[in-house]
Amino acid sequence: MSAGQQRGSLERPALLDRDPAQRERLTWLLIGLALLWPMLKYSEFSPGGLLDAQSMQSVGTFLASFLPPRLDAEFLWLLAEATLVTVAIATSGLALGWVLAVPLTLLATARLSQSSIGRPMRPLATFARQAVRALLIFLRSVPELVWALLFVRVVGLGPTAGVLAIALTYAGMLGKVYAEVLESGDGQATEALLRNGSGRMSAFLYGALPQNANELVSYTVFRWECAVRSSVIMGFVGGGGLGQQMDLSMKMLAGGEVSMILLMFVLLVALADRISLLLRRALDGHEATRPTAGSAGVISAEPPARLQATEASLPPRPAQRAGWLVVLPLAVLVVLSFAVLDLRFEGFLEDDALSKMGEFIGGFFPPETDPGFLSQLWQGSLETLAMSALGTLIAAVIAVAIALPASMPARGLLGSLVRRSTRLALNLLRSIPELVWASLWVIAAGLGPFPGTLALAAHTAGVLGRLFADTFENLPPAPARVLRENGSTRLGAILYASLPQALPQLMSYTLYRWENNIRAAAVLGVVGAGGLGQILHLKLSLFQMHDAAGVVLAMLVIVACVDVLSYFARRRLSG
Repeated sequence: MSAGQQRGSLERPALLDRDPAQRERLTWLLIGLALLWPMLKYSEFSPGGLLDAQSMQSVGTFLASFLPPRLDAEFLWLLAEATLVTVAIATSGLALGWVLAVPLTLLATARLSQSSIGRPMRPLATFARQAVRALLIFLRSVPELVWALLFVRVVGLGPTAGVLAIALTYAGMLGKVYAEVLESGDGQATEALLRNGSGRMSAFLYGALPQNANELVSYTVFRWECAVRSSVIMGFVGGGGLGQQMDLSMKMLAGGEVSMILLMFVLLVALADRISLLLRRALDGHEATRPTAGSAGVISAEPPARLQATEASLPPRPAQRAGWLVVLPLAVLVVLSFAVLDLRFEGFLEDDALSKMGEFIGGFFPPETDPGFLSQLWQGSLETLAMSALGTLIAAVIAVAIALPASMPARGLLGSLVRRSTRLALNLLRSIPELVWASLWVIAAGLGPFPGTLALAAHTAGVLGRLFADTFENLPPAPARVLRENGSTRLGAILYASLPQALPQLMSYTLYRWENNIRAAAVLGVVGAGGLGQILHLKLSLFQMHDAAGVVLAMLVIVACVDVLSYFARRRLSG
């Protein structure tokens, strides 16, 4: 054997060493498979029943009722007015939620504190951070329907209760995701600023914000889109808009009206998607005017963290000013939304406002502790966990499969067709509210948690697919390009460059949607889709507030547990 062959035989074992993370991945895979069986059991997962002839006939009849859509001038004018109210409610609620979420985010984000660079943290600061995180959990754990019922007691029926309900719920959502985006992104610039004596606000404005602006903008516009769909829930308490009109049309079995309302939701979602694209392009143009540090293939004599901190402090460039030209119309939309709505906040100034709220809240206490009810609550909790977890898992698999082609550059006719068709599929999936999906699956599969699981999976696939596609588009292209230039296939570049880069953000979004689906299951109970939601709807309908309090507390505990899981999973993935 020649010396070269001997040297090759000695080197080959090193090249064939097993992946050091293989054992850990296999362990987590086995744990996931072990948890899959109880999820299938408690969600009563039985897809075979959907192929039953009677089920398919029922679904066909339900879908046929949507045709032809109602197109007379009277209804179209009514639809236009309802759409205007819906956009105004969503925009006003999100704007108020954003005002609450930003300061809470600054307090809840660990990366913006001195403890992130190894300095001791004062006990008061630790307590404040944990208290803010607990507040965020509480705000987003209480279903919008419960918040709306609370405010109806003070301000009466109308858009005011809906706006305030969206504001509180979305403050919790925005604060949680903003904090996770800031903590999962590149933290070199933030760390450099903190080490050089900058405060929390400076570290955020000149370090964390420029690094994560794309994700924050994309998610904020997405939440506006979700707020539009939340108007469906507001319709059940007379909040006006498309939600109230859909509620009336469904009760009258007016399928043609429902189809037109759904079409309007699709158009609004497409509009939100377009706004997000314009904002991200403006931000991309701003980033393109500046050199990047720490990217693959870029050699710099200056340390990356110091270079990033220096770049973050540069004055605005023309592309950044172009971004303001996109943001300015959104600010005008916020002002117009508050002007259009007849918001009656003066109800909170009345002498008995606090007593009304106290009476409503007091009706929930003490929560019911009867053993029979607790047993029912336990069963409902297991169903809700199974529905939300399995629905989210199915949705995540579908979302990755659709998001990858949806995020690819539109090169040529075929590339453009693939991108547009996948984007359209994602828009359609998430445009249809969970309630409508649940109604369809209840007709096909009957009452219970199984149709709720399918409804969550269908809607969440569109939601996660949109977020995943934006995440893939925002990734630095250098790592994947280097692999392709060195002979890797497109699939190899995705598996070993794109997915590892995006995994912390994908995991954060997926776990968050799981948490969100726990709360969404409360709404699906309106159509009998099982879980805690069905129990909550029944107890609220019968004014059994002590029982309803037990359901809300169960949701709070589940959401808190998922939040802790999300936090540790994100920290592990981000290293």
